[in-house]
Amino acid sequence: MPTETVRVLVVGAHPDDCDLKAGGVACKYADRGDEVLFVSMTNGEAGHHELAGEKLVRRRLAEAEASAAVADAEFEAFDVPDGRLRPSLENRDRLIRRVREFEPDLVLTHRPNDYHPDHRYTAQLVRDAAYLVAVPNVCPETPALDRNPVFAYLSDAFDRPYPFSPDAVVAIDDAIERKFEMLDRHESQMYEWLPYVEGTLDDVPDDPDARFEWLRDGGLPHVETLSNVANRYRDELVERYGADGEEVRYAEAFEASEYGRPLTDEAAERLFPF
Repeated sequence: MPTETVRVLVVGAHPDDCDLKAGGVACKYADRGDEVLFVSMTNGEAGHHELAGEKLVRRRLAEAEASAAVADAEFEAFDVPDGRLRPSLENRDRLIRRVREFEPDLVLTHRPNDYHPDHRYTAQLVRDAAYLVAVPNVCPETPALDRNPVFAYLSDAFDRPYPFSPDAVVAIDDAIERKFEMLDRHESQMYEWLPYVEGTLDDVPDDPDARFEWLRDGGLPHVETLSNVANRYRDELVERYGADGEEVRYAEAFEASEYGRPLTDEAAERLFPF
């Protein structure tokens, strides 16, 4: 067990975003006894082709809670409609208060250039909060942090206006089975909505065991790309793990934000101790 725990806040736009991008490291933090909180900025009510409204919200939040439990993480969601997130003062203040209450050492979120407006606005809200969480006269009813956390971005493959450039690439082969279990809990997304969006709904097996194998084998492009992170940042993995980095199949990558506390070498060693 570590002598000093790390508190990690992952802020996603939707109930499954944290799991897709940081589920592996969440499991690894938990193995060390660290604290991880997943926050979804929306309630997920738009993410389905058949279900809608409160019924879908209840289902998606239950799935997200079950997924987080696999990683021994906590999950909570804001009551903002999926697809309707705005970078408003109200949402910024809510996020500032939650960051202060959790007192994270590290905050992970989307980059601001992304195809989905909820992702973009989540990034903007987190970036806008990055300085204000330490300003006492902002949201004074919740005590300000003594110092800013480190803020960093979850990986993506967007190139414009500039590509993702990782500062920490973490091998997650030892946690990948649990990550697949986490994604498996998001049944409405992995086996229904996302295959529908991608035109592969008929390819999803009916049997739970068979569809889990389908998921693991890359039946869903969203999940198939998990292995692409390791291939894309192979040099960084070799630099981090030596020759063993050549054998890493799955990884998660993170880029430090210029906002918040700098990710110094000392901070990186403490916050990404894998």
